Amino acid sequence: MTDAMLLLSTCPDGATAARIARTLVEERLAACVNRVGGAVSVYRWRGELHEDSETLLLIKTTRRNLDALQTRLVALHPHEIPEVIALDVAGGLPAYLEWLAGQV
Repeated sequence: MTDAMLLLSTCPDGATAARIARTLVEERLAACVNRVGGAVSVYRWRGELHEDSETLLLIKTTRRNLDALQTRLVALHPHEIPEVIALDVAGGLPAYLEWLAGQV
């Protein structure tokens, strides 16, 4: 088991995703954030079906930073209830996981 975490979040556009990604890394809440364009989300919101183009963020951090990162992400995000899903990292290349831990 490792202290590493992967958070998933979507943003309404590339500019918002870029701003959030840069802020999280600059503030050392995330070691790395990948921005994946071209995602399409289909979901129900307030009784209506939506289908929106979004940018997916893959946010790498550690368990000890999870609460602070989540709080900051919610503050930066334009959605009323942004997607924030945290996954434990079961394993990985030890050198990468050490680097990750050293960046946050």
